[in-house]
Order: sequence, then structure tokens, then C-alpha cells
Amino acid sequence: MNKQELLNDYKNQEDKLLLAKVLDKLEFSKSRNKIENTDFLNLYEQDLVNQFLKKIQFKNYYFFGGRGEAERKILILYPEKLTEEMARKNHAKMISVIKIKLPIELDDAYDHRRYLGAIMKLGIEREKIGDISVKSRGSEIIVKNEVQFFLVQNLGLLTRFSQAEITVESIENMQEIETQKVEITEIVASLRLDNIVASLARTSRNKAVEILEQERVFLNFKNETKASKQVKVGDIITIRGKGRFEFKEISGNTRKGRFVIKIDKYV
Repeated sequence: MNKQELLNDYKNQEDKLLLAKVLDKLEFSKSRNKIENTDFLNLYEQDLVNQFLKKIQFKNYYFFGGRGEAERKILILYPEKLTEEMARKNHAKMISVIKIKLPIELDDAYDHRRYLGAIMKLGIEREKIGDISVKSRGSEIIVKNEVQFFLVQNLGLLTRFSQAEITVESIENMQEIETQKVEITEIVASLRLDNIVASLARTSRNKAVEILEQERVFLNFKNETKASKQVKVGDIITIRGKGRFEFKEISGNTRKGRFVIKIDKYV
């Protein structure tokens, strides 16, 4: 396998670096006959890696983020002597869950940004952290095992968590979280993706096109940059920095012929 030839088609240096790391992991998995895994990947990176591995016809892999609805996931590569089912028995060796339980007086005090900000303040790279599930009196943070001990030892030293109970649990004990959605109504000129993004992101169409060009939009979990792409009922739209949405239905038209659509926003 000639790594340079495989990466020649990729002009973005960050993409090329990520794929080079994946190839290294793949080679380690094959040569050592062991399971390998990456840091957490965002939706764009997952789509990029998935398309690349399909291109080189490599099949012994899957993505895992701790739960079915996870957005950030690690890539797991396993040798031919193993099945995916066998590989899935090793998740606890890769990632775990840090639980933060706040005192009752801090009920609903912190949002996702506050938890992530605290972790970043400790100098942890974002790639070592998976999804952060916020609850009324705390959160569940999925992390790579290599940073688990450091976080448990140091999060409690921060003022905002000085009275919190911080524990670690195996990823195998993590329960699926019931997905919460809020229905919203939007009015759009057409079902083009740039129109939908502009409406959901509360911005102009020109700005929506910029967001698309910045590769921040995912349609059904695949990166999409085409502004004229038609969105259909049932599609999942993810806008990095704005959230995840499901196109629920077209409920009617205005007198000017604009579409009245219902959207479920994941919260």
C-alpha cells in the first residue's frame, strides 16, 4: 500500500493528515493483529474517513461514540481474524464516561458550553472528548481512557465543580438517552438546502452559502456543500454550531407560494 498515492487526491492538508493517521492505524492493526482506534471524530471527519475506507475497499471498521445517537465517534479498526461483534467487546478499553453530579442549588445552572469550557481550560484536546450529555443536575461526558484519570483528578479543582460529585463509569453501563425534540415551524422560499440552512441558522442566504462552503452542514450525516441540493421530508440536517434538525413535514403554503414546514429540533 503506497500511502502517498492513496492521499494524492486530497488537497486539504488537515484532511490528508487525518487520513494518513488512519492509514497508520490500519497498518498497525494488520501487522500486529490487534484492534486500533482513533481519537473522536466529528461528523465531517467521519464522512471523510468512511468514504476513504470504502474507496480503498477496507471493510473491517466501524464508528462508535458510546450510544446510538452520539455525534462524535471514534473509528475502530480490527484485524481479519476478528469479527465486528468480537471487536465490540473491547469498548471499555477505549472510552469511558465521566459523570458530574452537581449540588441541588446548581440545578440547571450549566449548559454544554460551560462543561466543554471547563475541560478545555484544563488543557485537554477536543479530540479526546466525545459527546457531552447535559442533565438537570450534571452531565455525562464520554472521554478517551487516556485522559480519564487526569480529568477526574482536576475537574473538582475548578470552582464551578468544587462541590460536585465526579465519578467514572464503564462505557458498557451507559444507558441510551431518550432523544428530546422540539417542533418548530419555518417559512422558506424553496426546499433548497441554502434556504433551509438560512432559516434554521437565522441568517441570510449568502451567509448560509458560506456555512455550506465551510463544510459545516451535514445532510443525513454526510457533508453537503451544494447550495441547490433539495431537502426532503425525513432528512436530517446538522449545522455545526447550530444543532441537529429533522425535516418533519410540509404543512402548507403561504399566499406568496412560500413553503410552511415543520422541523423537529434536537435539544
